[in-house]
Amino acid sequence: MTEITVAEISWADFEKVLMVAGTVTRVEPFPEARKAAWKVWADFGPYGERKTSAQIVALYPAEDLVGRQIVGVLNFPEKQVGPFRSQFLLTGFHTDAGVVITALERPVPNGSRLA
Repeated sequence: MTEITVAEISWADFEKVLMVAGTVTRVEPFPEARKAAWKVWADFGPYGERKTSAQIVALYPAEDLVGRQIVGVLNFPEKQVGPFRSQFLLTGFHTDAGVVITALERPVPNGSRLA
């Protein structure tokens, strides 16, 4: 197996990325998306409710997402995805079966920052 080399970043670089916990409040179909996706809304506590388009349909039915805590990146610029405006990045890991969302081991307050 070939080892992948990566560029190092400083702690200050890492601190610029605002990754926080939020709770999924609503999930809707996104039929206009080019790839299968959900429209996902999450409550990020003091950062408010934000929405995103997430290509997680393969592994997550909508009813399994509502109430679940996720990790979102909040300080990327908003992105237009077809007719929908995405306001955060839902983090996850690409696998052959689909994207596995980043999960919390136990509940934390919405808006808690990744340390």
